[in-house]
Order: sequence, then C-alpha cells, then structure tokens
Amino acid sequence: MSESSAPAAAPADPAVINCRIRALLGRGELTPAGREEYGRLLVEWEAAVRAEQELAA
Repeated sequence: MSESSAPAAAPADPAVINCRIRALLGRGELTPAGREEYGRLLVEWEAAVRAEQELAA
C-alpha cells in the first residue's frame, strides 16, 4: 500500500491552538521551555490558518 493512500490528518483548528497560546501566555513570564512551546504553537497556528484558507478557496 502506498503512502498516498493513507488518510490525511484532519487540519488543526486555529481557534483551539489560539486558546493554547493564550493559556501559555496567561501563566506569566515564559520559561525557555515555554518560549519554545510558544514558537511551536505559532507555527502550528499559522499552518492551520493557511489550511482553513485553502479549504475556503
């Protein structure tokens, strides 16, 4: 079976990711691990927004 026949993962919901970002920032000053998580979440959020826009087009 080829990899292209595997079901695609459902796109992430930007609103859910945004809530996770807000919760992280609501804890106060970010630790180095928190800054790393924040950066990862921003990238994930951007990809989710882009995927939503592509679906809408």
